[in-house]
Amino acid sequence: MSLLDPWIWLGVFILLAYTIEAITGFGSIVIALSLGALLLPIPAMLPVLVPLNICMSGYLAWRNREHIQWSLLLKLILPLMLIGMLLGYGLRPWLDGQLLKALFGVLVLWFAGRELWRMFKGLNSEAHPRWLSRLLTLGAGVTHGLFASGGPLLVYGLAGTTLDKSKLRATLISVWFCLNGSMTVLFLLDGSLLPNLPRIASYLPLLVIGVLLGEFLHHRLNEQRFRQMIYSLLLVTGALLLGKAVL
Repeated sequence: MSLLDPWIWLGVFILLAYTIEAITGFGSIVIALSLGALLLPIPAMLPVLVPLNICMSGYLAWRNREHIQWSLLLKLILPLMLIGMLLGYGLRPWLDGQLLKALFGVLVLWFAGRELWRMFKGLNSEAHPRWLSRLLTLGAGVTHGLFASGGPLLVYGLAGTTLDKSKLRATLISVWFCLNGSMTVLFLLDGSLLPNLPRIASYLPLLVIGVLLGEFLHHRLNEQRFRQMIYSLLLVTGALLLGKAVL
């Protein structure tokens, strides 16, 4: 395989993304997909990245199962996000690759820009009205169906929640496990999963290395500055994606 092969570079991005997630607790698919989308079509990457994420989210969900808020998960988040995910998945065949990249670029730009602004201003999250929180949760499901990246909108939708950090994190991890498990079944049914199984298997060691490397670095880095670097990288990547799609 040539070093010019974009799938080799996707492996590099996967290693980087899971190292970052182990350090900061967020963003493996958003990071891998946003960097990978500079080289590969988004629909081609999703049947690889989504099943890979099940491994990590499943392990973490089991490990943190005592902190999961089942009422919030089963009564509010999952129903709305599953509906939104099916809507997003159904929309994908109607959107061409360039439009998908443009939409994803906008999502990444908004997410990274908002987080950098909050860090710069030292702003705290404020609670949304119930109707807006539910609308944002539904929208998060749509973006998850389109890009397997519902995190930015869902975290924004749950802003100001009274849950402590460990309960919110465990509940969100359970959301990704359930949604990505559902998306993997959809990829199996539409025929895009089985051809990608060898590629998924080849990337699994990178996931393990990334998690171990991230845990090693977690207490050795200034997380605040590291987050600033990652959000800045995503800001540039989102701008590149949008520019590439528009030009």
